[in-house]
Amino acid sequence: MKMIIKILYDNIARKNFISGWGFSCLIETKEDKILFDTGWNGNILLHNMKIAEVKPEKIDKIFISHSHWDHIGGINYLLEYGQNPEVYMPGSVSENLKNEIKRDANIIEITDSMEISENIWTTGELGEDIKEQSMVILADKGNIVITGCAHPGLETIIQKSRELGDIHTVIGGFHDSDVDILNDISQVIPCHCTEKLDEIRQKMPDSFENCEVGYILKIKN
Repeated sequence: MKMIIKILYDNIARKNFISGWGFSCLIETKEDKILFDTGWNGNILLHNMKIAEVKPEKIDKIFISHSHWDHIGGINYLLEYGQNPEVYMPGSVSENLKNEIKRDANIIEITDSMEISENIWTTGELGEDIKEQSMVILADKGNIVITGCAHPGLETIIQKSRELGDIHTVIGGFHDSDVDILNDISQVIPCHCTEKLDEIRQKMPDSFENCEVGYILKIKN
């Protein structure tokens, strides 16, 4: 089975796409279309989805890494399409936000690691001050980890993710994490809020790839 990851929202964008502060990507499988985070600006998200030929009404599931606005700002724009998707979000998210989303979607509150679709897992809530979940996709060459902002720290996320197997790729926002944990990762794609971008590029020239709206990663598993 093949999967595709499409970057739909990021600080950098390819031609015809629009950049913005925040992050979102689509994970497309044979069974599901899962949107990981929704960026900050819903209009930008919808524009980029249109250019990427992603129909918002076809989104089956929405995966929210954490409740900062640059990751959830576009969700109400998607919910207006009335498809009642499943929304997987950390259980620690405020009750007010949960109640707003419950009007138009089914919420699955996440605390522990669990499978949310075939070969796609959440790490469960990680961290202390800012709780966040990451996604782990099981694949033949090694698993793919997707992070929102990595507030719990890359070391914590990767350690938890390795419970599901070896890791081939890490993609997403890394914030100010210690990046040395990425030394043995074959493919590193830092996005959005990554503060040590130049350090990653210098230390890991063979594994580093640029993240930008319009980037597509194909996975075989």
